[in-house]
Order: sequence, then structure tokens, then C-alpha cells
Amino acid sequence: MSAKHTKANMIDERAVAWVCQLDKGEPSLAMLSELNAWLAEDVRHRGAFLRAEAAWKSFDRLGILASNEADVSEPQGWLSRRGMLAAGVLGAAAASLATAVTVAFTWSERGQILTPLGEIRRVPLSDGSLVAVNTNSELNIALKSDLRDLALDKGEVWFEVAKDRNRPFLVSAGDVRVRAIGTAFSVRRRDDGADVLVTEGVVETWTVSSEDRKRLVSAGSKVFVSDIAGPSTVVDASMQIDRVLAWRDGEIALDGETLADAAEEFNRYNRRKIFIDPTLSDKRLVGWFHTNEPETFAHAAATTVGAVVVTNGDEIHLLPGAHL
Repeated sequence: MSAKHTKANMIDERAVAWVCQLDKGEPSLAMLSELNAWLAEDVRHRGAFLRAEAAWKSFDRLGILASNEADVSEPQGWLSRRGMLAAGVLGAAAASLATAVTVAFTWSERGQILTPLGEIRRVPLSDGSLVAVNTNSELNIALKSDLRDLALDKGEVWFEVAKDRNRPFLVSAGDVRVRAIGTAFSVRRRDDGADVLVTEGVVETWTVSSEDRKRLVSAGSKVFVSDIAGPSTVVDASMQIDRVLAWRDGEIALDGETLADAAEEFNRYNRRKIFIDPTLSDKRLVGWFHTNEPETFAHAAATTVGAVVVTNGDEIHLLPGAHL
């Protein structure tokens, strides 16, 4: 086998390994950063990864996998997806995937990321940047030759921006604008503006109606940018960053928030909604919880404030202890 073919096989095998790792569950930011670096090394890496990912997804669609496959990370026999990918068992499906691969590659330059209720996605972009998209969000992406243009129509996204001084990184959230070159920050769209939190570097923010009032926000700081009034006062958030961005790991971190505010946060992620009795709404709670465990939160809150939990279908009610 020629050195060229050996190299190609090594790339394909590495791409398969990455797809298998990602399929195990929510990847860490460190893993995604490593993947992002590997994709940026060579255009062939991106092509191999997209082929492997498309083939991986096709196995389920084509019914190739046994329905009771328990753990794809530990292949059992020749029916495992990793085994079939590594062996090149794509058959006639490979040709039919050509369009899907093209779409996937185009999507990395221009496209849309939508997350339904409860889903959190981490997506490496073709420019070397990484986006973590929170629940119920909509992000439109256009990576142009002179500008990386992203529009957050709703929800919340954390951006880790690859440095490229020739292509500014611009995020639009309604009338709010946030510009960076190489930094990391989050934007959460609100009804009347957006919260901007910077975790690394510096960003510049303004609104379309107040471009003359641009404000710099540095690492460890946050600002609310009103659609009408523009940026408010920048405040120190260095002690809050891990807690505010805990959602990236599927967690909600409470540090004295009211039960009403905590319930509102949990309701962002779940169809089962939490309702707090008005007499308890101002009580406060400290703790870390998984976003998809509203009942765990409700019972912890009940124990803390002496309340009771009453469930009714998709509703979880926190009521005063004397209710029952």
C-alpha cells in the first residue's frame, strides 16, 4: 500500500474514532477543543469526519444496527457501528451519502442550529471556533471570507472564537451587536435586549440605534444590553461565571436564587413544569442540579423550606407544608 493510501486510511480511522467518542454522550469542552484542533490541521480531516458522521447516522436510518445494541463504545461482533465503519462496510449506501456529506460541509459555512426544549449542543465550526447552544435556541451562521456573521434569534449561546483578525466575529441578538476577534463569551437573548458575559479576552457591544455608544467588556465581566437604551453599566461577574455557564455541562447552579427564579430556570429545559406557591416564591436555595431533574430540585427545595411536593401529570407543585 502506498504512503498516500496509508495516510488516508489513518485519517479515516481517526475520524471513525472521533465519531465513536462523540456518540458516547455529551463531550467535554476539552474533547471538543481537541477535535476542533484536529479538524483544523487538514481539510482532509474535515472531509473524513463528515463522511464518518454521515455513515454513522445512516446505519440507524437503514436499519443495519441490531435494535438491542447496548453500548456502541464497546463493539460486540461485526454488527457494531465502529466495526462496520472501520471495515468500510458502507456498500451502496456510500454513494447515497454523497449529498448528505456535501450538505454537512456547506452547513459548517452557512446554516442554522436549532435546539429543542432540553437539548444542549456543542458544535465546532469550520473556522476553528466552537459554539455551545443552550436549550430552545436558534442560531444562524454565515462564515464569509471577510466576516463571521452569527444571528441569535432566541435562546443562549456560548462562543469560543478562533483568532482571525481578517474576519471579525459578529453576533446579532435582536438589535444587540457583539463583536470579537479571538475570545470567549456568552449571549442570552431576552425580550428587551441581551445579557453578555465574557469569559476570555474582550468584546465590544452596542445596539443598532446607538452605534456611537459602544462599550468594551473584558473577561470576568457582564453587561445587559437593552434594545432601546444600549449597554448598561458593566459589572464584575468573575465569581459567577462557572455558575452562570453551568448549563454547558447540563447543570443548574443555584447560589441564593429565589425559588420562583429557580423554577423559571428549570422550566426552560423541561416539559414538566414547576409551580411555586406565592408564599414560597421568595425563599432561597443553594445547590447544583441536573437540568433534566426538576423533581429532584423540587424535593430538595421542599426539604429546605419545609414545603411539600405535589405532582399532577406534567405539573410539579411546591406547596406550604400545612397544605396536606
